Amino acid sequence: MNFNKIYFSFLFLLLAFRLLSQDDYVNDNQMRYEDWTYKPYIKTAQLHESTFDANPAILRFNGTEQLELSFDDLEADKKDYSIAFVHCDANWEPSNLMSSEFMNGFYEANILNFNFSTSTIQKYTHYSILFPQSNMQFSKTGNYMVFVYQDNDKEKIIITKRFMIYEDKVTVVANVRQAIGNDEQYEKQHIDFNIINSQYELTNPFTDMKVIITQNNRWDNAVNNIKPTFTEPRQLTYSLDDKSTFNGGNEFRFFDSRSLRTYTERVANITRDSSYTYHIELKTDELRTFKSYSFYNDLNGGFLIKNQDLATNPDIEADYAWIHFFLPYDTQTSGNFYVLGKLTEWRLNKSNRMTYNYKKMGYECDLFVKQGYYNYTYVFLADEKKAADETLSEGNHWETENDYTIYVYHRQRGTYYDQLVAIKRFNSFRR
Repeated sequence: MNFNKIYFSFLFLLLAFRLLSQDDYVNDNQMRYEDWTYKPYIKTAQLHESTFDANPAILRFNGTEQLELSFDDLEADKKDYSIAFVHCDANWEPSNLMSSEFMNGFYEANILNFNFSTSTIQKYTHYSILFPQSNMQFSKTGNYMVFVYQDNDKEKIIITKRFMIYEDKVTVVANVRQAIGNDEQYEKQHIDFNIINSQYELTNPFTDMKVIITQNNRWDNAVNNIKPTFTEPRQLTYSLDDKSTFNGGNEFRFFDSRSLRTYTERVANITRDSSYTYHIELKTDELRTFKSYSFYNDLNGGFLIKNQDLATNPDIEADYAWIHFFLPYDTQTSGNFYVLGKLTEWRLNKSNRMTYNYKKMGYECDLFVKQGYYNYTYVFLADEKKAADETLSEGNHWETENDYTIYVYHRQRGTYYDQLVAIKRFNSFRR
């Protein structure tokens, strides 16, 4: 029997038992089929389309684009890292495909491109790799996960990252409108869309298709199991399902640490401790729960690594600093606030959970991040709840600028994997 199939089937069985609390997750070597960093000395793990750091990790099937995977190792030595891939279904569980069934050429690659940091207080080694390569090509569309492992041992997992490969077999036409009914019309955005399949045969859309919508490239609040409102021979209409209604939220907060010499708009103080490590104290944030909506350009929760002090190569010349967040709050609540964004991999963990300071009367959190321009938001997770709420601290406005992506998956009769037959990206402002 094929070793790859045995290996990934075993990992799938391990994942069958899901822990309810991310804070209690203790097995660093158990693979998670999501964006995850498994070692505390690994920082700034990114996967994006190679031409721009803010582009999502999406490839067109048989296209010329590449993805770039990069990360920093704060132990600042040289290690042997490699990458391999898993094909997943629409629900991000491993499919039954063996490596030879979804790839041509080599199934794994060593990360050979690495550089040591220069002129930084925090020493690190920066690793990066581009894929697909001429001798490593993907032969199927769908959801994929790339994982980084050490010393040619696939049990020594370092990073997992999601990406998608799609082929335009159907057409998606979508728009964002104001929600209808009660207060929702002032707070929420509804997605109406049509799937047009003039050249591709879609079998039963209620059983063989899966449609998923994400907001701002987040998977923590993605919606799925959306069913068509009306079906026609060559068109499916999705217009009334409440699942395609999202909180408008608010524009993301931001801080600018591109310079460790200059105080930018959101920086209150820059200091160095006894080990010369930088500390950036942000200006006190304010609750925006009942504030009027105000537009400004943001990265919709993302970040860009930049260094304005040494502008040559931020990959190895950007330093690290402790960022100190503070959100005033009169009393401690029965639950927890978190700092959330791409900088925390959109996860609620101990590292980004805020603690209440009774003397200062507010919640605070410290994160160790690389120099750059960052978006973030505050979310609240009530006790005994699984979903976090951003509206308690940020407010909720239907006018907010958000990016949306619709993913259309189809499992053809007689096959055992989910094709990704369309991706539609659009923005709430550009209707």
